[in-house]
Amino acid sequence: MINLKSIVLSGKEVLPIIEGGKGINGTDGRSSGHFAKEGCVGTISLVSADCYDNNGKVMMERSTRLKRQERHEDLIAMAIKGGIAQAQIAHEIAGGNGRIHVNELWELADSETVITEVLKGAKGLIHGVACGAGLPYKLGEIASEHGVYYYPIVSSSRAFQILWKRSYSKYAEFLGGVVYEDPWLAGGHNGLSNAENPEEPQDPYNRIKELRATLNKLGLGETPIIIAGGVWCLSEWENYLDNPEIGKVAFQFGTRPMITQESPVSDAWKKVMLNTKAGDVVLQRFSPTGFYSSAIKNKFMARLMERKEGEIEYRAEAADEFDTPLNLSNVKTVYIKAADLAKANNQINAGFSVIQETPDSTVVFLTPDEWKVMKEDRAKCLGCLSQCQFSAWSGATGTTGKLCDPRTYCIHKTLFDISHNGSTDDNLLFAGHQVYRFGQDPLYANGYIPTTHELIEAIKQGR
Repeated sequence: MINLKSIVLSGKEVLPIIEGGKGINGTDGRSSGHFAKEGCVGTISLVSADCYDNNGKVMMERSTRLKRQERHEDLIAMAIKGGIAQAQIAHEIAGGNGRIHVNELWELADSETVITEVLKGAKGLIHGVACGAGLPYKLGEIASEHGVYYYPIVSSSRAFQILWKRSYSKYAEFLGGVVYEDPWLAGGHNGLSNAENPEEPQDPYNRIKELRATLNKLGLGETPIIIAGGVWCLSEWENYLDNPEIGKVAFQFGTRPMITQESPVSDAWKKVMLNTKAGDVVLQRFSPTGFYSSAIKNKFMARLMERKEGEIEYRAEAADEFDTPLNLSNVKTVYIKAADLAKANNQINAGFSVIQETPDSTVVFLTPDEWKVMKEDRAKCLGCLSQCQFSAWSGATGTTGKLCDPRTYCIHKTLFDISHNGSTDDNLLFAGHQVYRFGQDPLYANGYIPTTHELIEAIKQGR
């Protein structure tokens, strides 16, 4: 048993245990409501939150309109409707216990609109807003306007300082806490900077200590730091408790809450996680956001890795060592190095006969079926991101002006599919790097799926 003290978050004394917000249907009203019911903080994902028809069934079709801008408008409208619906569900389940937060990704298109309209439509039901995947500089302003607390998600003290100087200093009253999300250990999108090596993880203690020093310097010594990424058993984090170098802390659990009876994650996805081994999670940069992300190795991830490995640099005109022609089509030829010709021919002969350019003057090789799916996905783009490398969508201008990147994928499609009982082989499986511990943890022995209550009780005991 660890000495776990309660903490004030979003204006109420709660256990320092937080359900980490995730993407599409990773956390919903049911899961967050049950977390709050246990006297903790539940977090609803606002990323395409499920909304329901008049019969109470999940609305699977996001939009059927022809123009991408119209489909985008429908997506945003459904995200707002879904966020409000999930907040109502969470509020009813919680019964006044704990706190209910929502989580939004800043780099989603119209994220400000979604947050604002959900807070309006679910007034009094939501107590805090967490936001990351970018620099959510307007988060403090939005939260203060609606009388709720805000929780920026950062991976370094430098990122928080930027946000503080640009905006947050004006809205310090509603700063509920700062979420430190470890860029090497967290699941989903990670905040690795260009100066940090993905292959050389740093000790989170020193980075959190630095963040606390920054908060102290800014007069925010009482502001809690919420530790996220790599958190499994609190007994492993005892040196962070009652530690003057770290100050007030709470702990955010992202991976473990995915396997509970109340979690919206599909049974098939839960089964994969229960059987994942150490080293099965890869930190990679295939996401159309441009950010690093962590996901379980499966057929989908393996194919992205193969595509990247088969990539070949080219020039539009013959120059220097780029003197070997490669026909992309009947009308277009580019030039590659003679040393790469065998690599290209091997891929073509293996059935990867469709050659596509990337924005980085390289080509990749696809099967005709892969190319067909890719074209269909681009044609159905909903404009879910503010800037999408896969479809070249820009929320500001309609297009990024760059080539669509065939090394990426439609993230909305694959996450929505896997969250609604889609194939675990052909979709992205976001997970933290400690997901393998499900197979070692007695709580999940023989494939047992605990209730949220059972999970919280284990966490409180340090297990």
